[in-house]
Amino acid sequence: MKCPYCDDDNTQVVDTRENEDGDTVRRRRRCVVCDKRFTTYERVELQLPQVVKKNGSRTDYDRDKLKASMMLALRKRPVTTESVGGALDRIEEKLVTLGEREVASDRIGELVMRELKKLDKIAYIRFASVYRNFEDVEEFSNAILEVKKPRSRRPGS
Repeated sequence: MKCPYCDDDNTQVVDTRENEDGDTVRRRRRCVVCDKRFTTYERVELQLPQVVKKNGSRTDYDRDKLKASMMLALRKRPVTTESVGGALDRIEEKLVTLGEREVASDRIGELVMRELKKLDKIAYIRFASVYRNFEDVEEFSNAILEVKKPRSRRPGS
């Protein structure tokens, strides 16, 4: 592992920890040359499907691009980066369990909206307004009513 500060590849692992789910390993490293410390994360690389865009073109799934879209909707909202990471992990898990080689971008958009709705209702509305291409106040109003609906309770709860 190269040091991000001096670009030397002589680093030592100082501490290793797994996250609660056991699917990510966090390593604290120290550069032997410049003595700076940095953190790396290790996770299983899954074979994710190709994304089929609305115009029919295909592209590789890009976690960073999806994260950037979510972060834009979550801008200045009280949501931790760990929560966003968990949402991205759930989206990727769903994509892998579909077992398909290709998935429509619309399907990914719906998965993002589902996760944003759980994380932050304002971010959900922001994302939905762009994703669903709201053209008037009525559509905003409908989306707001959708997030305001009380969840139906199960008997005995």
